[in-house]
Amino acid sequence: MYKVAVSGINAVDNPGPGIGIAKSLKESDLEVMVLGLAYDAMEPGIYMKWLIDKSYIMPYPSKGENLLIERLLYIKNNFGLDAVIPALDAELPLFIKNASLLENYEIKTFLPTNDQFKLRGKDKLPEVADKIGVKIPKTKVITSYEELIEATEKLGFPVMIKGLFYKAYKAYNISQATSYFNSIVEEWGYPVIVQEVISGEEINVVGVGDGKGGHFGLLGIKKLWITSLGKIWTGVTIKNEKLLSATEKFISEFHWKGAFEFECITKDNEIYLIEINPRFPAWVYFATGVGINLPARLLKAALGLEVERDWNYEPGKFYIRFTDDFVTDISEFQKITLKGEC
Repeated sequence: MYKVAVSGINAVDNPGPGIGIAKSLKESDLEVMVLGLAYDAMEPGIYMKWLIDKSYIMPYPSKGENLLIERLLYIKNNFGLDAVIPALDAELPLFIKNASLLENYEIKTFLPTNDQFKLRGKDKLPEVADKIGVKIPKTKVITSYEELIEATEKLGFPVMIKGLFYKAYKAYNISQATSYFNSIVEEWGYPVIVQEVISGEEINVVGVGDGKGGHFGLLGIKKLWITSLGKIWTGVTIKNEKLLSATEKFISEFHWKGAFEFECITKDNEIYLIEINPRFPAWVYFATGVGINLPARLLKAALGLEVERDWNYEPGKFYIRFTDDFVTDISEFQKITLKGEC
């Protein structure tokens, strides 16, 4: 029985990937106990006992790596912990930095290197796109209000105002652009990205690179309906050969290791790379549902087990997210609040 910790179990209107990962692990051919790593006692995954066997409150990533390691070792020593699948952007740098240390404590991970992780920076996308044969929207990297004015005049409205790693807003005029610019600078600092808006179909790929230039499977989808927060609500599997070929070039060129998601837009038979996420997306269970259990394959790779590589899937498979309700006892909330675990 493998004990595997999964973060991102905040199954709310802006869901993390953790619940999809947990569902996938439970449906795999491995015997697995899933431990939920939560940052708030209100995260619904804590109380979904049919998926999450035990949950722990974690220190926020901003508290630093020492508290993270201490908490994981507490879990290891008191309950058992064989592997961790971190699923949130903010915590990934800490896990990547300490992957070797965790390995010494026999806590397995399967993560990109620090250099690979940096490829997610929007200032790196032109280099990535050029090497894999896709385009990116016209982009300006700016560090001042004057450059913001110049960039918006050159690109025209609407434009996307983005942080280097986090946050993205669509601005329709200079007033909105300035407000978003100031907000990003205040929270994340410079530089800020100003990018043209490409109107087309949103297409994504999820996969797991083996770290040697190959992979353990890919799934391409088209978003059909998204929420006001930009999260997929319904989607359909597609086989866009240009998209899948570019993805395999990315894996081969950069020897990507671990989970990833490509966010793209297709217009006039061109692929525009919008974002690289160095983790599973919230819709990762879609892959499991069509026969490519990527979270289980990543776990097997982390554990040093033989991993499947077949990834044939049918286009036209439909994905739909839905909300649900369940009732539990307040004692569960009290346990996680007072003890930090339940």
